[in-house]
Amino acid sequence: MPTSYEGAEWVSVTVESVDPETGQATVDLDGEERVLEDAGYSTFEYQEGDRVRALSLETGELVFGDFERGPPMLLLLVVYVVLVVAIARWRGIGALLGLLGAFGVVVFFTVPALFDGQSPLVVALVTGSGALFALLYLAHGVNARTTTAYLGTLAGLLITALLAWWAVGASRLTGIWSEEGTHLELAGRSVDLQGLVLCGIIIAGLGVLNDVTVTQSSAVWELRAARPDISRWSLFSRGMRIGRDHIASTVYTIAFAYVGAALPTLMLVTLYDNSIATTLTSAEIAEEVVRTLVTSIGLVLAVPLTTGIAALVVGYDGAIEGESHGDEPDSEDHGRAADADASATMEE
Repeated sequence: MPTSYEGAEWVSVTVESVDPETGQATVDLDGEERVLEDAGYSTFEYQEGDRVRALSLETGELVFGDFERGPPMLLLLVVYVVLVVAIARWRGIGALLGLLGAFGVVVFFTVPALFDGQSPLVVALVTGSGALFALLYLAHGVNARTTTAYLGTLAGLLITALLAWWAVGASRLTGIWSEEGTHLELAGRSVDLQGLVLCGIIIAGLGVLNDVTVTQSSAVWELRAARPDISRWSLFSRGMRIGRDHIASTVYTIAFAYVGAALPTLMLVTLYDNSIATTLTSAEIAEEVVRTLVTSIGLVLAVPLTTGIAALVVGYDGAIEGESHGDEPDSEDHGRAADADASATMEE
């Protein structure tokens, strides 16, 4: 709805009553009862007590805009923060601060740079390297283990970026079919929609890429701590056993995440009488398919790269001296070491 009309303003109102026959809601606005118009597109039912954001027009109409959903979302945020801090302790606090820093990079650098017409590929690479730098070192501390994970992440990021750059061009993903792309075009801002797709694919893979690199780096360090006499090649091969399981689980995690996000689009496309191949290569679905494949390839290649770097770094004298997990040692640390020794003995 346009909000530029003279006298129009957004207001927050509460549903006082609902007509059982028509479903129309009556709200209270500054002590005056007003009927809430739904602009003819709502498929939901109002309930008494609903908080609604509505557009008050100069003509006297009050048009539904959206539901106010701040309180439940704030509650979820509070529960999330409390659980992260309670379970992960200082690392959880570092991760939350890193997350704020990463979103700051996106909001204050990525979005303005794209609006200014900067290269989407360069913007995505700078965003990824900067956001992950803040995330990794705030969450895991400044040490050789974190640096190893960061180097592995950068390698995976570069592979993902180059592959995405080729795939977006070769697949002709223009970005003009999305509702957001249409709005950007109508807003009169000179945004490269195809470049926006490219940037989005690269940024979308950052979280899962960071996940596997941190895990692989940590796994190699733990293996080395449990078996100080292990060779670099053996360290690499054992780390890759963990990495293969991680690859297998993360690949379908990515796929299900994107299927869930694109489920309404998938349902809409299946209404047409097209073959599966035509459906999967349609503009609406192809972007999600390419995103899944590109990020999965970057993920798969990041695992051996990070494992190899970690195996080389952790083998140097003093590489694990002074390393701290941020927590006091307890019986679980000794239990993990004992389990690793037992497993190694059984394998030998």
